[in-house]
Parts: sequence; structure tokens; C-alpha cells
Amino acid sequence: MVAALRERPYLVFALLGAYFTANVIVRLSLPHSLELDEGQQLFLAQWLAVGYDSQPPFYNWLQYGAEQLLGPTLASLSVLKNLVLFLSYLFFGLTAIMVLRSRELAIIATLGLLTMPQVSFEAQRDLTHTVAVIFTACLFLFSLVRAIRAPSLFSYALTGLAIGLGLIAKYNFVLLPAAALLAMLAEPEFRRRVFDWRILLTAVIALAVVLPHGLWFLDHLDAATGRTIGKLTAEEASSRLSQIMTGLSSLALAFAGFATLTLVLFAIVFGRDMMSAWKASSPWSRLIGRIMLISAVALVVVVLFGASNIKDRWLTPIYLVLPLYLCLKIEAAGLASERQLKRFLPLGLTLMALIPLVLFVRIPLHGQLGKYEKLNVPYEAAVAQILSSEPNRPSLILTSDQQMAGNIRLNAPEIPVTIPGYEAFEEPFAFDATHPVLVVWRNRGRETMPLPDDVAEWLAAHGNLQVGETKTIALPYIFGREGDLYHFAYAFLYPQAN
Repeated sequence: MVAALRERPYLVFALLGAYFTANVIVRLSLPHSLELDEGQQLFLAQWLAVGYDSQPPFYNWLQYGAEQLLGPTLASLSVLKNLVLFLSYLFFGLTAIMVLRSRELAIIATLGLLTMPQVSFEAQRDLTHTVAVIFTACLFLFSLVRAIRAPSLFSYALTGLAIGLGLIAKYNFVLLPAAALLAMLAEPEFRRRVFDWRILLTAVIALAVVLPHGLWFLDHLDAATGRTIGKLTAEEASSRLSQIMTGLSSLALAFAGFATLTLVLFAIVFGRDMMSAWKASSPWSRLIGRIMLISAVALVVVVLFGASNIKDRWLTPIYLVLPLYLCLKIEAAGLASERQLKRFLPLGLTLMALIPLVLFVRIPLHGQLGKYEKLNVPYEAAVAQILSSEPNRPSLILTSDQQMAGNIRLNAPEIPVTIPGYEAFEEPFAFDATHPVLVVWRNRGRETMPLPDDVAEWLAAHGNLQVGETKTIALPYIFGREGDLYHFAYAFLYPQAN
């Protein structure tokens, strides 16, 4: 395989295509239940809107389109995710080919994305908006490098499109183009591209892409930022100094969690050449290095202004360039050799086999250990049993959270599902003697079955609907141990007789 890749470097994309196809097969082989982000996507895919909640809408739009083709199914979730990830690796690989003379190093850089748990394993396990920002970051790097190497109206326009899509993929993407702009100004060879009049086209296209959501963002500032700010400041601190120290510690741990495996595996492949190449540089390595450095400084500033809880996945759009940066340093030092691909390819192939395998066995394994994951919860059986308990099909299902709503919709796609807080998206629904409203919530095995407060408030706001007879079901976990049950509570609501 090493010889084939040396002769035809683009075969790496066929290899990646097979890998992502395998991940689709694995996901379709797992239980008919949804992870947290998967549930959110299937719930929100009921509507096409310029804004939904604390996450920007780009991936929601993609999921809406996938659902129009494949329905509200596991296939629409998994095929979309793996297609977007494949395109991410494709654009990243094409960028590596443009900036590296060594095709072997370009292959190593491309497969190097597999060494980042947030880009490889976590993106497959559940993440969605992070998948969108991985794609837009890779598209941005490709278009930026193309605009620098071969400036044209198209390349500047593509850069604007990438920036616009990135900003509506995940808000932390803003660091990448901002850091790239400053890094280009610091490099004489690239500075003139910043002052090219065609950059106005970049700005106009980026603004046009962002504007619809941007207007929604300004009108819904609390909904768009409240949850994110809450995550950033999740750690309580007794003083300002304590907050800063906590924030810097979380930032350091985030860097370590993101980069350690990549650095270790690249050190195994390149050996002492890694240290020898550290002082070497080229215009491209300096550009990428400055992007990472400027972003790190910006993150420190964020901590100084109050953030105390930085997650490693938030570094993804900036620091996924690390494998490319390391390969650029090796080439700048003149240390590229044929043996490096021979060393790295077995590592890459091992990760390609290991990631789908872990994803496949983790749910049965967690079930047998009694440490249940979301995919162990028997949503499919629960929805079927609840709906079959009443002769009349509900016209609307009300539940307590997005993940539950997505699972209900996966297993009863013909019935609209809603949760409190999304009244703006609700459409008129029938409510009469043959069209009840079904309320479903998690009971967790308690003797009393109180409604969640927000669900009770929703019912009060919709004509003061009253829950009459509440029922429960308890079903065994998927792959669970004997006697371990997951509990649901539900009630069918009918109009009260006059």
C-alpha cells in the first residue's frame, strides 16, 4: 500500500472514503437510539429556520436537507456526518498537497487528523456542530492557501464563503480568520494578498452568508449566548485570581487533551527529526504557526475576561492544522524521507480500524458493565409500547428535552414533537376526542411521577391542559444486565367534557 500511495497520492482519499463508509455501517448497526447531539438534530430538523438556539444553524440546515432525502432516520444522521467529515479530510489533504512538496508528507498530514480524538473519535461518537466547524475550517484553509498561491476572483470568493459558513457553523470559528489575517500581515510574502482589492469580495460574500442568522442573533441575544457563556463560566471561583488560575488550567488541559496523542505519534514516526526540525521554518509553517500562536493569545485573553472552563473540542477549528504544521517543519528542515510514510501508515490504518471497532463494541460493553450510555436506553421499544397503549394516535407529542424529542421522532416520524421553549416553531395541531396530546418524560424509577416544571408550564400556557391518568413503563436496557430497567412516564391528554 505504501508503494501505491507513493505512486498515486490521491488514493489516500479512496482509503478515507472506505473508512467513512465503514463508520456509516457501524452506526446503522448500533441500537435505534440517539446520542445527545443526534437527538437535537432530529428534533430541530422538523423546521428550517435562520436560528434555533445557542448553536448557529449551518449543520441544522444540512440535516434538514439530508432528512428531505432520507427521512428522519439513522441513515440521514450518519450519512450526512460522514460525508461532511470526508469532505473535511479532502479539503485538508488538498491543502497539504498545495503547501508541501513531499507527497508522502502530504499523506501523513492528511491522515494526521485521525490522531486527534476530537476530530476522529468524538466527531463520530456524537458531535454535530463541531463536525460542521471541522468542515468549514478545512474549507477555509484550502481557499486561503489557494487565494495566496493563485489569487483570483473565485479563490477570494470561496474564502468569503468559507468564512461565512464557518461563522454560522460555530461561533468560535471567528478566531481562525481573524488570526489568519493577522498572521498574513506579519509575513511579507503574504501581506500583499490582504491589500488586494478582491478581499472586498471576500468580505461581501462572508457578510451575505452570515447576515440572515446575524439579524436573528441580534434579536435573540440571550438565547444565542446564554448557554455558551454558562459553559465558559461553569466553574465557580472564590476570587478573580482563582477564576484566572482555573481558566488557565482548563486551557492548558484542553491543549494537552487536543494535541498530546498527535505529538506522541508524530514523535514515534519522525523520531529525533522532530526536535531537529523545530527551529526550521518556511513561509507556510510561519503562517500556520502564527495562526496557532495568535489564537492561543486570544484564548488567554478570553480567560482573563472571565472564562474558567475551556473545553478541548472548542480548539478544533484552530488547532486541527497541527499535523500539517509538523510536516511543514520537517520539510523546511530538509528531513523528509521515504521511511516516514512507511512508519506512519500502519499507525493511520490502526486508527482507521480501531475507531469503528471501539464505536461498535462500546455500547454492548457498557451495557454488560451496567454503565449505560444513551444508546443503551430502549427508546424504540418504549415509543412503540406507549403509542400502542391508546387507540387514538396523538396529534402532538410533548416531552422534556431535545434528546428525548429526537428519539421519539426517530421512532414515530409521522407525529410532530415539541419541547418547552420552542413555541415559536409550533404549528396548529388537532385536539379533540380522537386527537389527544401525548406527554412523555423520564421517570427514573421514582414512585411519584411529577411533571418536569417546564412541561407543566407549557401545558398551563396551552389552555391549562391537565394531566389525568399517568402511566409508567419500565423496559430493560439494550444489552443491559438482567433486572436493570429504564423508566418512562406518560399521559394522553383529551379535552375535558363540558
